[in-house]
Amino acid sequence: MRIRSSFFSIFLLSSSSSPSSSFFSSRFSSLSAMSPGANGDFKSRVTVVGSGNWGSVAAKLIASNALKLPSFHDEVRMWVFEEVLPNGEKLTDVINKTNENVKYLPGIKLGRNVVADPDLENAVKEANMLVFVTPHQFMGGICKKLKGKVTGEVEAISLVKGMEVKKEGPCMISSVISKELGINSCVLMGANIANEIAVEKFSEATVGYRESREIADTWVQLFNTPYFMVTPVHDVEGVELCGTLKNVVAIAAGFVDGLDMGNNTKAAIMRIGLREMRALSKLLFPSVKDSTFFESCGVADVITTCLGGRNRRVAEAFAQSGGKRSFDELEAEMLQGQKLQGVSTAREVYEVLNHCGWLEMFPLFSTVHQICTGRLKPEAIVHYRDHKA
Repeated sequence: MRIRSSFFSIFLLSSSSSPSSSFFSSRFSSLSAMSPGANGDFKSRVTVVGSGNWGSVAAKLIASNALKLPSFHDEVRMWVFEEVLPNGEKLTDVINKTNENVKYLPGIKLGRNVVADPDLENAVKEANMLVFVTPHQFMGGICKKLKGKVTGEVEAISLVKGMEVKKEGPCMISSVISKELGINSCVLMGANIANEIAVEKFSEATVGYRESREIADTWVQLFNTPYFMVTPVHDVEGVELCGTLKNVVAIAAGFVDGLDMGNNTKAAIMRIGLREMRALSKLLFPSVKDSTFFESCGVADVITTCLGGRNRRVAEAFAQSGGKRSFDELEAEMLQGQKLQGVSTAREVYEVLNHCGWLEMFPLFSTVHQICTGRLKPEAIVHYRDHKA
């Protein structure tokens, strides 16, 4: 893939004084005018765009808080990509009838105030707070469908882990949302295995924001529960890159597990992966803070994803097969409709590194992609310094 050398401008835009800064500031002041206390009659409406495993858990968290907070409308809409279940019923109908996402989060009640809607435009039309939580490869299409349909003063938050690599360079999903829809987007990332949060086991998360702490606090208020502790951090790029890059490290950890290399090796790969995450993040965005890597979105997310996430699990199966079974085949067999993020992110990272001439600076990231594509065997994960990209 050929990328023009001017792509660094998209990274520097978010951390420099520019027209975008005043754009975000104006939106912050507008939302502030509608926030609790400024207008006693106004109630925010929330729509969750996405209904997979994590999207359903996000809806559950938000729905429980919306009922308690006077500044939010009780109803929480959740856009569902319509599917027909084996019994012939539509997934949306079943969710609304049983209050349960029987395909992606079976056995968990979402809250009676969650309303599933298969029509994307209808789901978002009255909302002033949008929560995006879909596989990152679908976000471009979703934003195109919503362009011009999101009106008024709307705020977004992205729970999406990944990036887009365009001809002008890589672009974070929060930036895709902002550019396509003309709205500000915070991010939420962290050590969050959805099934554990669904049964209310304690965990943490990090909200990354650009300028307005007030808006970040509103998102914290919407997500925070006694079992889900959310902390705001003034570093949207750092938080988002942690959530994106850790899936590549999890693929590497899965290779180690599949080859039964042991805990010492896995710990070493996790440490090296975290080091490369930090180095690449700071090259792309010099404003990224070292302290962000000690938040839930950083080291904690690396640990939990490398111990129990879907990327680790599928990569383990890939290594056990000697690389003979494709990731597409394993994804279809093991994830029941959920999507794998680490393999596509590894490819996107590789494209960026290759264009910038940084491959030798990030040997682990480079090796993960080459194993995923069959250029190297899974055993190469512990010999990553020996292989030229």
